[in-house]
Amino acid sequence: MTDLSTDDAQARIDALVKQNPVLLFMKGTPLFPQCGFSSRAVAILNHLGVAFESVDVLQDQAVRQGIKAYSDWPTIPQLYAHGEFVGGSDIMMEMYESGELATVLHPVKAD
Repeated sequence: MTDLSTDDAQARIDALVKQNPVLLFMKGTPLFPQCGFSSRAVAILNHLGVAFESVDVLQDQAVRQGIKAYSDWPTIPQLYAHGEFVGGSDIMMEMYESGELATVLHPVKAD
């Protein structure tokens, strides 16, 4: 028997990932990150001028746990671009420094 709340969370996460070109699952909000890693992820995206949506995992325990299963990645934040998992803040930083992150996120730029 499956847990309906887990299935529901997975369906909501999948819909969010598919509906938003760039999506950051994070602790807190872009204006008020609740951990250093989320703050760093937001700073990287802002520095690149990328328009993105965010989901505050602290507001929904099912999503907070579900996103880890969805991506098979144990930590938050998690960045998705064009429906694909990019990585957490350390991977974002490495990709940013190499220039790869801008390429992955292009052409989604803020107006």
